[in-house]
Amino acid sequence: MAFTGKYELESQDHYEEFLEEIGLLNAKTDHKVVTQVVQDGNHFTWTQTIPNWTWSNNFTAGQQCELATMKGVQFTAPVTMEGGKILIPFPEYRFTAEIVEGKLVMICITSGEKGVTFKRISKRI
Repeated sequence: MAFTGKYELESQDHYEEFLEEIGLLNAKTDHKVVTQVVQDGNHFTWTQTIPNWTWSNNFTAGQQCELATMKGVQFTAPVTMEGGKILIPFPEYRFTAEIVEGKLVMICITSGEKGVTFKRISKRI
C-alpha cells in the first residue's frame, strides 16, 4: 500500500496565503501536522492531527464520496487516482497527494481570485 503510513510535516510553501484564501487564517498553527493514511486497495482513511484538532476523511478512489472540509462542511465529490496521485476537488481548492521518494507530497490549489498553490511535504515517521 503506497500511501499507508504516518507522516510528519517537513516543509510547506504558501501556508498562510492558503489559509487566508479559504478563510481559515485564524486556524494557523506552528505545530507540526501529523498525517496518518491507511490504504486498503482503493479505500483510504486520511487523518490530519495537531494538538487539540483532528480532521479525518474516509474515501474510495473511483467513487463519489461524502467528505468534510477543514471547516467541517460536508460535501460530495468524485475521488480519483491518476498516475499514483489522489485527486479530490474540495469546494474551495483542488487537492492532490502522491508519494515521492518516500515522502507524502500534498498540493492544494485554491479556486479563489488569487489561485494560491499550497505545497506540504511530510516525512514518514
